[in-house]
Amino acid sequence: MVTLNINGEQYELDVPDDMPLLWAIRDVVGLKGTKFGCGIAQCGACTVHMDGTAIRSCTTPVSAAAGEITTIEAMEQDPVGKRVQQAWLDLGVAQCGYCQGGQIMNATSLLKQNSAPSKDEIINAMAGNLCRCGTYNRILVAIERAAGGEEQA
Repeated sequence: MVTLNINGEQYELDVPDDMPLLWAIRDVVGLKGTKFGCGIAQCGACTVHMDGTAIRSCTTPVSAAAGEITTIEAMEQDPVGKRVQQAWLDLGVAQCGYCQGGQIMNATSLLKQNSAPSKDEIINAMAGNLCRCGTYNRILVAIERAAGGEEQA
């Protein structure tokens, strides 16, 4: 039995200790916003927050998920997450959208750690999140907008 705190709610899950957090979130709890991409923590589609820090849920076992887990479903209640999401909408960042939950989660974590990142800091922080549609320029501008910086597309 594993107890997880996800988006402010406690869940008692009868799952193996080594089950990836991703599958507990998606298949057991039923929150589908966190996506499976690669399964080896290289693409970032599965990004969630643990105690405010971006982590890859596909390689994090539920036994290691002892902190507050936050998924994309809770970003609307987070002031920074809401700002990031609004910038995404304003600039039409998403194309297919598959990676965007992970992108938003990583961007939100970045802005919580550094409220005014430079362009290079944004690029470096987001390097582990892949987008097959290639919306990297719009992602960069959206993060700058959410941080209160550059606002042109």
